[in-house]
Amino acid sequence: MRAFTTIDGLVAPMDRANVDTDAIIPKQFLKSIKKSGFGPNLFDEWRYLDIGEPGQDCSTRPENPDFVLNQPRYRGAEILLARENFGCGSSREHAPWALDDFGIRVIIAPSFAEIFHGNCFKNGLLPIVLAPATVSRMFRETEDIEGYRLRVDLATETITTPLGDRIPFTVDPFRKDCLLRGLDDIGLTLRHEADIRDYERRRRAVEPWLFG
Repeated sequence: MRAFTTIDGLVAPMDRANVDTDAIIPKQFLKSIKKSGFGPNLFDEWRYLDIGEPGQDCSTRPENPDFVLNQPRYRGAEILLARENFGCGSSREHAPWALDDFGIRVIIAPSFAEIFHGNCFKNGLLPIVLAPATVSRMFRETEDIEGYRLRVDLATETITTPLGDRIPFTVDPFRKDCLLRGLDDIGLTLRHEADIRDYERRRRAVEPWLFG
């Protein structure tokens, strides 16, 4: 997993509440368990004017010009600004995979669905919860200032706006440490690799029949 320290990224405003995981990555694209390749189908039903199918060349598909991520001023955004209950619905881990593969590293919203929120941390994304009034102010600034960027510093848990405001946020200390170190569940386990191998050697000596 990629570590997260700081990012200075362009912001795209998705002014919708209750964005569910089927909207983030529709069910027909869940046939792969690889973590890559889902970016072209992120928000597929909102992003394109035709019906998307697995394996389709998305570069030739007609885009919806009204969808925020298709608008020229927001192309290349790394920070997604959203409304309440982002990531609700099913618990598919493909949702943060698709966001990450597209290039989104930070999502800012007043609230997140619990499972989606946890899945973000396990896949190198930083979900930030801010007060609704603060999020609404960011929406206004993003729309008023073309090229609106935010600097997000995980170590200090601060966001710096183009106007010089410093906005604090909080992250669970354990999840923060894992994200700073780039440790997912497998990475955390492998930190004890020597102990695991030692246990397996001792177990094999005592109960060799268990190992075939």
